[in-house]
Amino acid sequence: MKFLEVYRGKKVIVTGHTGFKGSWMSYWLHSVGAHVVGIGLDPKREEDLYHQLELSSKIVDYREDIRNLSKMVEIFEAEQPDFVFHMAAQALVIDGYNDPVYTYEVNVTGTANILEALRSLSKKAVGVFITTDKVYENKEWEWPYRESDELGGYDPYSSSKAAAEILIQSFRKSFFNPNSYDDHLKSVASVRAGNVIGGGDWSDNRIVPDCMKSIQQSKDIELRSPLAVRPWQHVLEPIGGYLLLGAKMFENPTELCEAFNFGPEAENVLTVKDLVDGFVKLSGKVSWIDVSDKKVHHEANLLTLDINKAKKRLNWHPILGPSDTIKYTFDWYMSVAESGAEQLCSIQINDYSERWNSKRES
Repeated sequence: MKFLEVYRGKKVIVTGHTGFKGSWMSYWLHSVGAHVVGIGLDPKREEDLYHQLELSSKIVDYREDIRNLSKMVEIFEAEQPDFVFHMAAQALVIDGYNDPVYTYEVNVTGTANILEALRSLSKKAVGVFITTDKVYENKEWEWPYRESDELGGYDPYSSSKAAAEILIQSFRKSFFNPNSYDDHLKSVASVRAGNVIGGGDWSDNRIVPDCMKSIQQSKDIELRSPLAVRPWQHVLEPIGGYLLLGAKMFENPTELCEAFNFGPEAENVLTVKDLVDGFVKLSGKVSWIDVSDKKVHHEANLLTLDINKAKKRLNWHPILGPSDTIKYTFDWYMSVAESGAEQLCSIQINDYSERWNSKRES
């Protein structure tokens, strides 16, 4: 992955670095020689990937709340980043229902603060803002959503992320307009990924952690919505896309200041049942049961992404099919106690990189 060379020796801020995706992102960047600066809250659990990778000894670690604007500006001015990957968020639909005000504060006001901190810099910088596939006004239709489709959101989490997308677009037009790049020196894009899975996620109310906990305890897996369709993808797929986009923006700062979807190929989109069946087959010792409750909060049943824009504009393509995605994830959880998180993450990043290079050479 030759494009990763651009990050070597560069200062990269990753917000949400203590979370699941943020830990994978921070470790990958560190492994290619970037100077990583993390901004995030304390990890919630001792088993969280951040702790397992011992990231506190590898990166600059700020434990700060992105809702604090003055602190964000202070950190940005002290660190002078070349890249910013904004991943910090309240990222769960159920938690959005349980605490909607906090969800909007983090996902909207927090994003505004990172944009404003980026604006405070007087140097060249690239900002990639991570939102979600749930920003679209979900009409439960069979067609995948394109970047130009209507934004919306039934629940607080989804609507907070849609609001963040509108906010990012407004800052880009008002303060980071590509037509006046020489005045501000900032390139800003947003990225929308599907349902991300992989080793090291221990969050509550997520299907893969629930699966692996049940498998490890030899208990049947409980599914809320087995027929729901989602664009499942291994965590390395969207992160590779974010890094590719950031590298291309650094080289051509006015060309890609837009929104991009990153998801699986259309034929690889799975139901919850299909995904869990893959884990059940690999485990060989548990099954699953349907515990759906019609009284619970609304969640969409059908959601897929159109990734043609990323393919054409970035030459990005998914590398892992469903079976590899499931096996990467299963193997990580089943081997981590013996092999350690850092060794497993390194092995999977190297294998993924080799597959990436092979696909582009073929």
